[in-house]
Amino acid sequence: MGGDPAPYTRFNGTGRAPVLVLCDHASNAVPSWTGGLGVSDDALDSHIGWDIGALAMAERIAERADAPGVFSSYSRLVLDCNRPLSHPGLIPEVSDGVGIPGNVGLTREQAGERIEKIFLPYHFAVAEELTKFSARGVAPFVLSVHSCTAVMNNFQRPWAIGIAHSPDETVSRPLIGALESIGGFEVGDNEPYAVDETDYTVVAHGLDRGLRHVLVEVRQDLIDDQQGAHKWADVLYDAMKELNLV
Repeated sequence: MGGDPAPYTRFNGTGRAPVLVLCDHASNAVPSWTGGLGVSDDALDSHIGWDIGALAMAERIAERADAPGVFSSYSRLVLDCNRPLSHPGLIPEVSDGVGIPGNVGLTREQAGERIEKIFLPYHFAVAEELTKFSARGVAPFVLSVHSCTAVMNNFQRPWAIGIAHSPDETVSRPLIGALESIGGFEVGDNEPYAVDETDYTVVAHGLDRGLRHVLVEVRQDLIDDQQGAHKWADVLYDAMKELNLV
């Protein structure tokens, strides 16, 4: 376990912008104490292992906005930090048709260890950052950065960037409009995903706290290198700036 990273990283902790940037699926690392997942490196490197390009986008936005960020350190296959604790996909046994042998037949204690060592520290860190904002009298905008595959179930997704609504559309609706006004690409309105009962982060840290929030999905083929990730981070940043979110 000595060589394993901490369960999360804090980024730009001194940032003063009224924004908290989150990335639930920032890494495809597997901690040694799990004994491994029994999947190939290619699987871990693919979209089932992490949100390709999302970390580079999140860092770029946090840098430009001078905002703090909290990013997960382990693969979503070990434990998905954006799933409620009661959700069956929290520790998936199958992901997009790929079996995860190391997740099959986990004991209650083994599952609890992952929750204790990954899920809780990450979300406690997010809560700590929000407490810092509160101490300054600031109600921040919570931005959760995700990425999605270009093709799913043989469907070519046309959206370059998608905005997922929760029941509170205070930010999501105008942000779609701001992105559409930039032009030249298709914006997903609750596409390819909506915020629903399978989501945890923006619900727990945004909706339930009465804070402005949004979950963003960017197509992975557009951000699978630094140049692309920075380009689309800048697009999103410009749209947020137009709405005075940063």
